[in-house]
Amino acid sequence: MPRYLLIVDYRPGDVAEPMDEWKPEEIRAHMNYYAELNRSLTESGELVGGEALTGPAQAKEVVSDGRGATVVTDGPFAEAKEVLAGYQIVEVESEDRALEIAALVSAVPGPGGVPLRQPITVRRVMSDADFDALTA
Repeated sequence: MPRYLLIVDYRPGDVAEPMDEWKPEEIRAHMNYYAELNRSLTESGELVGGEALTGPAQAKEVVSDGRGATVVTDGPFAEAKEVLAGYQIVEVESEDRALEIAALVSAVPGPGGVPLRQPITVRRVMSDADFDALTA
């Protein structure tokens, strides 16, 4: 079965205020929604893995030439909306099912319990056949 990566970034959807300005109970509801969705996807056998990530201010960027010259730079990087906030990998029967799950992720509650309508990027994980096609 194909696997899909569901990418959550810092694009806010329909909410203007960043999460650090939400009420604690709104943040709990937001995170609990993800926990319940992940539990359900685990029970159905569709969730391969996923994690929420710490904020971009805690990020590091590493560049190496492979010969020992390594440069480590503290974050944040780029615009926050372009920074990965979390991800899920699902293994499902079809792209349609991956898109259904992405819609559930997009509907995560924000302030006042209103669904965020946050844009979720869906990408199929490269299969052996995809790799073979690239290297043929």
